[in-house]
Amino acid sequence: MTLLACTCGKVEYEATEPAILSVVCYCDDCQEGGRRIEALPDAPPVLDADGGTACVLYRRDRVRCTRGAGLVTRLKLRDKTATNRLVATCCNSALAMSFDDAKHWMPLFRTRLRGKVRPLDMRICTKFAPRPANIPQDVPAHESFAFSFIWKLLGARLAMMFGR
Repeated sequence: MTLLACTCGKVEYEATEPAILSVVCYCDDCQEGGRRIEALPDAPPVLDADGGTACVLYRRDRVRCTRGAGLVTRLKLRDKTATNRLVATCCNSALAMSFDDAKHWMPLFRTRLRGKVRPLDMRICTKFAPRPANIPQDVPAHESFAFSFIWKLLGARLAMMFGR
């Protein structure tokens, strides 16, 4: 079990292992979402020093809010987007992302996770990075969504379908 908590501790989530994947995303939406959240009063950092957003992806059926659900608000970058950035209103901590459509995964912001956290698997959408030359070379980096990224998500979906 992995714990996710806001900075002040009033909001907590639990995620049941195993995680699907651990990534840093450099897409325009992740960067803009990070900037918007960081602009909130006293908000802790969301973006890494290189402009990426670090997330650990879990199946959404394995994530649940255990405390402070009433303190969580949804931030949308555009009215018609299916993506919500979940923010704890008590301390403006970015917690996770959820989706209004049928996506079966839930990215949890790595900076909010406690305990044993899945090691970073890859960096994605690096073609959008503010300074591509500054991206660490510690794990595979992909200009867009890597086949292995999509394959892992598909595997998680199949496991859900077959009750695993």
